Amino acid sequence: MNSDQPLPREVKVIDTASLLKLEERACQLSLNQRLDPAWVLENAAPEGTHYLWSAVWNSLSHRPDIPRQLRCELLLTLRSGERVMSLLDMLPDDFAPLPRVTSREEGMHVSRLLDRVPSVREWLLRESQASDRL
Repeated sequence: MNSDQPLPREVKVIDTASLLKLEERACQLSLNQRLDPAWVLENAAPEGTHYLWSAVWNSLSHRPDIPRQLRCELLLTLRSGERVMSLLDMLPDDFAPLPRVTSREEGMHVSRLLDRVPSVREWLLRESQASDRL
């Protein structure tokens, strides 16, 4: 995928193993928006389904060796069954081959969830406050 093209307007669906690989690649490239792969391994549902929605193009002007990336909103399913939102920067060539959602209804459902689920940071704060009360 050429990053000079318009932003892809599709929702991608991935499993936890694929998500972990994408997070590891983002770490290797030192991309700005990513989760720690160890956190993903500990908290993501092992058999979970996760979704990526490309939000904006991002570039690292101080690192011209890294091509423009897609900054994606990530809908992550946790081991508890809860869902949280994060961001994941990825290269367009890593985004393009991922499977798309199979229906418009599924895509709309993901969009609605992304608008209302807590961010990973909000979820961590809530979990921390809950454990402090115990």
